[in-house]
Amino acid sequence: MVVPLTFLQLQAYFDRIGFVCPVAADFKTLGAIIRAHMQAIPFDNIDVQLGRRLTTDPDAAFAKLVEQRRGGWCYEHNGVLGAALAAIGFDVVRISAAVMRQSRGDASMGSHLCLLVDGRWLVDAGFGSWVGAPIPLEEGKGPHASLPVHLASTDDGMWRLSVEPVAMSYDFHAKAADEEQLARMCAWQSSDPASVFVQNLTVDRRDGERYFRLRGKVLSEITAQGETRRELGSAGELVACLRDVFLLDTPEAADLWSAICARHEALFGDQALPTT
Repeated sequence: MVVPLTFLQLQAYFDRIGFVCPVAADFKTLGAIIRAHMQAIPFDNIDVQLGRRLTTDPDAAFAKLVEQRRGGWCYEHNGVLGAALAAIGFDVVRISAAVMRQSRGDASMGSHLCLLVDGRWLVDAGFGSWVGAPIPLEEGKGPHASLPVHLASTDDGMWRLSVEPVAMSYDFHAKAADEEQLARMCAWQSSDPASVFVQNLTVDRRDGERYFRLRGKVLSEITAQGETRRELGSAGELVACLRDVFLLDTPEAADLWSAICARHEALFGDQALPTT
């Protein structure tokens, strides 16, 4: 069961995402809230990189994303969004998903939290800021500017959501999540050296039809016309990028710079960074 936000919490959430439209439990409101949420609150794993403990608790996510005006990852984004939608009157089910299950196998179940709304809309504000609108629970391509998404059934009876330009996907059953499984995977992804979130800094944000992505010290901007990339050159530039591009006031991220540079060197060495 999704516990809805209180009236005051919902107003604070609306203020956080800059949402001032009339509210009703309808598709227009659903789409508008998702767009506002995605532009205002970035996806990031800064806390994981800093060694901080994270949980799947929606109350903790509300304190972080709304009260502290931070970003977060799937368990936090969709935890807050689900509680807000429930407060408005939508029927919300928390869904456990497996990121890149076709290569990582069923052991990746619980590596992602998404939402099923009113039994027919896949809603996800926490998949790297990639899914910017409600997706009907049926096979087909969603009309997402710059990052088209595709929903299809798998051979073994699951749904697969794919983000085509970045070759990322997750599989899920349209039923309530195993919350213990989500909690275990949240703990593993935030602490195990084999976790990609432990290995590398990840930050994403939508801005209208532009999509910004930071991987380590490589900043990308993706539009319908293509992708451009550049390398950040210092800890100060990293902090400024987080502030100006991703709306995150996190000066403590400067402490990550040495590890970011070491990871970049291990991955790319002296290879030139492609610009397109």
